[in-house]
Amino acid sequence: MRVIVTDFWTSEPDLEREALGDLAELHCLGATDELQLRGQIEQADALLVWHDIRLGAASIASLERCRAIVRIGVGFDNVDLDAARRAEIPVCNVPDYGVEEVADHALAMLLALVRRLPDWQTALRGQAPRWDALCFPRLPRLRGKVLGIIGLGRIGTAMAMRGKALGMQVCFYDPYTADGRDKALGLERVESLQALLGRSFAVSIHTPLTDETRGMIDAQSLALLPAGATLINTARGPICDTRAILAALQTGQLAGVGLDVLPCEPADPEDPLVCAFRQPEHPAYHRIILTPHSAFYSEAGFAEMRRKAALEVRRALLGETLRNRVV
Repeated sequence: MRVIVTDFWTSEPDLEREALGDLAELHCLGATDELQLRGQIEQADALLVWHDIRLGAASIASLERCRAIVRIGVGFDNVDLDAARRAEIPVCNVPDYGVEEVADHALAMLLALVRRLPDWQTALRGQAPRWDALCFPRLPRLRGKVLGIIGLGRIGTAMAMRGKALGMQVCFYDPYTADGRDKALGLERVESLQALLGRSFAVSIHTPLTDETRGMIDAQSLALLPAGATLINTARGPICDTRAILAALQTGQLAGVGLDVLPCEPADPEDPLVCAFRQPEHPAYHRIILTPHSAFYSEAGFAEMRRKAALEVRRALLGETLRNRVV
């Protein structure tokens, strides 16, 4: 049998080979454009898909004997699910590989912004260092503050538990979470996004990118936050309107923002928020933390993701029950 790694990965797929054993040949295409898949994937028995390309309807329709499409990661918005349904090809993902890492990253961003670590670094790096603990006299205490979680999946739950450990009041909005989970975790369910935003000192986003969540955090949403709130997004970039975020930073509606994801990746140099992040003289400079879609990464987590994706392919090839089927 033949398994194709469509994009991104061009190194030796040692972990994938180990998981598949002698069950299938493994080929890495390293495609950067979907058009490069033509003539390469039609006879594949399974596809392992990273994130550099979108696997669209034409590519999926060309698959003649594919038993599974497995996304090496959590998000699957770069695979045409409707086309996969029509072709009766299961689509799977790896939903649990980076739970700890992403939650840790979101918490690190929150702590850095609330404790104003970027400001302290600048204060001490100048030619006349300000060794003054009261440089920023209005630092808030986190204990007792409300942390609002949007999306109580695996990562959202992990972030909620970290907030609780800090003594924060944690509430969440997720209409797809079953009743009773809030009680089991000791969290407060909020029935609307507007209600959550209206009371949150800090908001952390942990939803997939869907038609419902795309553009969810816009100027109207940000206006509902208490003045001086902090926003963290480690989910998907198009959930947030970065122009609206910059405007909220400039008015003080937002005290700080931490983004691991952006609507355009790599970062669009013309995005006003990115420009502000790169200009030390900009008033929002120290109140923006950007990272390059790296929240998922640790050496152990990266290896786990690759191994679990390959094992899902193995199950598909052997006709076994799939563990993480999306469609």
